[in-house]
Amino acid sequence: MKAKKCLGQNFLINKDVINNIANSINVQKDDLIIEIGPGMGALTKELKKKNSFLLCYELDTDLKPYLNALEDDKTKIIYEDILKSNIKKDSKDIPYQKLFIVGNLPYYITTPIIKYLISLNLDVKEMTFMVQEEVADRFTALPNHKDYGSITLYLKYFFNVEKLFRVSKNSFNPVPKVESAIIKLTKRENKPEVNTEKYFKLISDSFKMKRKTLRNNLSNYDFKKVEEVLLKYNLPLNIRAEELAEEVFVDINNSL
Repeated sequence: MKAKKCLGQNFLINKDVINNIANSINVQKDDLIIEIGPGMGALTKELKKKNSFLLCYELDTDLKPYLNALEDDKTKIIYEDILKSNIKKDSKDIPYQKLFIVGNLPYYITTPIIKYLISLNLDVKEMTFMVQEEVADRFTALPNHKDYGSITLYLKYFFNVEKLFRVSKNSFNPVPKVESAIIKLTKRENKPEVNTEKYFKLISDSFKMKRKTLRNNLSNYDFKKVEEVLLKYNLPLNIRAEELAEEVFVDINNSL
């Protein structure tokens, strides 16, 4: 099977990596795993060993000879773009307890896929993804790091995000140009109390010009109120967004 560049296909062939991904998913037999982009089924075969329900979304119908053989009473393959899927409808007849999502995401649409899954308002326990390593660093960055940005805080609102391990580009066929990493997003039980639409706009605006100060990026806001929060945390008024922890953004949001 020749990988298709237009679909961002790079097939994972390293068995140790495949086993490590499967072992990182804390699933029970009455749970449901949704796999995005099963490819030729390398990870799918390991996931099936868990004897949980398995629902796989694959865009490339040329992979049917590899995937159809894996279907059974607990495993179903759906040939559809995950960004056009209706997971709630597809899983409504599956008597599962907890929901897990796993996948080797096409790197050019990693963030849109994750944001789409969040928009579906699914009660997901964990999401485990293979992503480009620099994206993993951005998703898991801490304040005062160059990779820390609005997407970091956006994901942090919903999940505890961790980078599990690096994956060499030589683990794939064909070999991609970039290194990869496995990230795990675990449902956050105690989310900040905010108006989410207002909060996500605030963090987006705060980072719109990353090297600018918060004052410059939030020039359309009531900055007197922002200053009051900064002083509360003994922070300088010429601070940049990348220097602020989540709790400060939450306080700023709730003060406006």
